[in-house]
Amino acid sequence: MKLKIIGSGGCVSIPRPLCQCSICTEARKKGFPYARCGCSLYIEDVNILIDSPEDIAYALNNADIKNIDYILYSHIDPDHTMGMRVIEQLRLDWLANSIGTNCKNPITVASLPPIIKDLKCQGTKYGSALDYYESMNLINIRAFSDIDLASLHIDLVPVDESARVTVFVFTEGLHKVIYAPCDVKPFPENDIFMDADCLIIGDTIVADILKGGFVLGKDNPLRDELFVMDEVIGLKNKYHIKRVIITHLEEDWGKSYDDYRNLQKQLDGIEFAYDGLEIIF
Repeated sequence: MKLKIIGSGGCVSIPRPLCQCSICTEARKKGFPYARCGCSLYIEDVNILIDSPEDIAYALNNADIKNIDYILYSHIDPDHTMGMRVIEQLRLDWLANSIGTNCKNPITVASLPPIIKDLKCQGTKYGSALDYYESMNLINIRAFSDIDLASLHIDLVPVDESARVTVFVFTEGLHKVIYAPCDVKPFPENDIFMDADCLIIGDTIVADILKGGFVLGKDNPLRDELFVMDEVIGLKNKYHIKRVIITHLEEDWGKSYDDYRNLQKQLDGIEFAYDGLEIIF
């Protein structure tokens, strides 16, 4: 199993446009891994892309991705979906289309049924973007809760009863990886997470002092929406997870690539993602 984090940023990529803070200035000067694209993951074994943030084309090029056969979505939030027009760049040949030649290898776009329903709401005055892409034979739309692709088994675990957000569990042989990028608090109770080799998780506040010296108070509502480090450690211990990688790293946290490298030295089995990080089992 070979996975690559091609986007480790949050709802605001790094560098933030116009921002002249030290983190964004350094990212502009040095590029990756100091720069971060929107949150996305690639599974090389079966050419799966998970989520399409606005800068996904940039992330794919930076990671030198060669093939995409599947795009799976975690939920509807714009920072995970608004780059879906990349489907046109991946499959639409306007010159061939002009003489009536259609795409012969559509991408499979898939998720849990309620997420697919949400995704179909995105579009323009002309209607659903996904329906349009399917009518052009650029994609096939599928709804499922689990699937086998070659030797890889994928489970989509709904975060709550609405099933409008999913956690992905990838299993191959004796190895298991959990991908829970966003909107996963409270974390679903499920034995499927037990003894995983790796949990890649977003929605985590990395410190009490954030960008510009902002102090996150004990009663700040972000603490209800996002995990703090003790809660991530609790998940690791509860499910006997060997390795945790924190992704979806927000620009508002005010931390550089070097800051995260130093911070993870203080943690046991917990590290921070960066664009291009490979996870191989």
